[in-house]
Amino acid sequence: MTGSEVVMRLLERHGVEVVFGHPGGAIMPIYDALYDSPIRHVLVRHEQAGAHMADAYYRASGKVGVCFATSGPGATNLVTGLATAMLDSSAVVAITGNVPSGLIGTDAFQEADVYGITGPITKHNFLVKDVRELPRVLTEAFHIATTGRPGPVLVDITKDVQQATFEGSLEAEVDLPGYKPTLVGHAGQVKRAAEAVRAAERPLMIVGGGAQCAADEVVAFAERTGIPVTTTLMGIGAFPAGSEQALGMPGMHGTVTANRAISHCDLILAAGMRFDDRVTGKISRFAPNATVVHIDIDPAEISKLVRAHVPVVGDLRDVLPRLGAELGRLDVGPWREQLAAWKARYPERYETGETLASQEVLELLRQASGGDCIVTTEVGQHQMFAARLFPTSRPRSFVTSGGLGTMGFGLPAAIGAAMARPGETVVCVAGDGSVQMNVQELATLYKLQLPVVIAILNNGMLGMVRQWQELFHAQRYSEVYLADSNPDFAKLAEAYGIEGHNVFDRADAEARIAEAFAAKKPVLLNFFVYEAEKVFPMVPAGAGVDEMILGDQEAPEAPREPVVSA
Repeated sequence: MTGSEVVMRLLERHGVEVVFGHPGGAIMPIYDALYDSPIRHVLVRHEQAGAHMADAYYRASGKVGVCFATSGPGATNLVTGLATAMLDSSAVVAITGNVPSGLIGTDAFQEADVYGITGPITKHNFLVKDVRELPRVLTEAFHIATTGRPGPVLVDITKDVQQATFEGSLEAEVDLPGYKPTLVGHAGQVKRAAEAVRAAERPLMIVGGGAQCAADEVVAFAERTGIPVTTTLMGIGAFPAGSEQALGMPGMHGTVTANRAISHCDLILAAGMRFDDRVTGKISRFAPNATVVHIDIDPAEISKLVRAHVPVVGDLRDVLPRLGAELGRLDVGPWREQLAAWKARYPERYETGETLASQEVLELLRQASGGDCIVTTEVGQHQMFAARLFPTSRPRSFVTSGGLGTMGFGLPAAIGAAMARPGETVVCVAGDGSVQMNVQELATLYKLQLPVVIAILNNGMLGMVRQWQELFHAQRYSEVYLADSNPDFAKLAEAYGIEGHNVFDRADAEARIAEAFAAKKPVLLNFFVYEAEKVFPMVPAGAGVDEMILGDQEAPEAPREPVVSA
């Protein structure tokens, strides 16, 4: 076999069913071998989008996402997608072609040191200059990407290796002496954690993205103990949003109840989360009276930002059942009553008028779907609105860029998620600014004819930037106005062969949303929403979660019926 044929056979052996990529000179031999492979290939229109699709494919399915790119600009275009996957712990294997070995370092045509460039933004990376190394390297790449804390791995293969003749076995043993993830939590630490939780009167469980693979264990533990639960942006879906114990999302744009719970609890049980600054706000004001029990598979996250009084390194699927067995039902009735009172006092609110509100559109989408869909988002105000008003109650069903906050993520992510779970409807919640960063993937979506509903919340602004400028920069609106140069998104969709509609009022929104869900094909809905809307509550930069700006979440004299619980 050639090296390229070895690559494809190894991908097949690792169960890869689909690859997202774009061909070019330095990876052309692999694309030639792909021609004879049963693996399906999705031709993306930009390599960044291919990385996002692979990322979302993993998040929605739990199967490794794979993407291809050529050397130079093809490889560097992957960088944002790999950094996104790294910060959100997504198992992605990216395979890039490189110039022939003899030309490395000569500034050859389309040469870039992608090995050096991607070192800081991948879990591990490889440069392959010997065809005999391919079985070992690719086997290790999949092992590293999927074990312990998941993450992206890049394999850069020179063109001469792709063309070289391979003789030998495709079998390879993984022997990585310095890489031994801890899966089983230490028995003594589990016992210490149980003692701490048992002693608490106001315990709180914070569930992060690491719980997406352990949702059953999270639910069983919470129901067994009765501990209230708040889910981070990355943890949405790992615990049912409609549960009586659910408090919503914490942090900068979290619910009043979740943030007050953090400020008033006497114990935090952190499960698969990393205490991101958007969750904690000012560290010195975060949970000042709480004992912190931190369970995570990555020891580097323990006490990195918030000191863990009881650290437990291990897989949630191992630790939570054992911890639950130690505890049983806890007496947290008075604490639950206090949280219920806050939830009643601060439900999700918004004002309606002649112009649609983003929250109103999201409410209609949630009602039409019954929550039975996959939600992907772009990044901005609409992302925060979606996290609070359109959460999913199934794991791996709310797909968003959390750590890197990558505008342009949502549309390609919708394609990757739809490929991962065939037949399921995907709703891509987008902003008019963010969606244009990878809008070319409408061509990919049209070609695949996937059941994706693109809901653009079009306020003619870079809304989150505008909100900060209004509140903290004396209303000096610098370079945030888009309405004067936005395309007609409905016509743009039609130009790509996709059904598109501009939507201006509630009655039209209800009808168009119902039609879009029934269509089972790509549909773009461009909702014109209020331009000056703001996401509240909001924790200002440098403030504590107890210093929320409540804004329109303050209760009016005659509150409207709550949309979802705070």
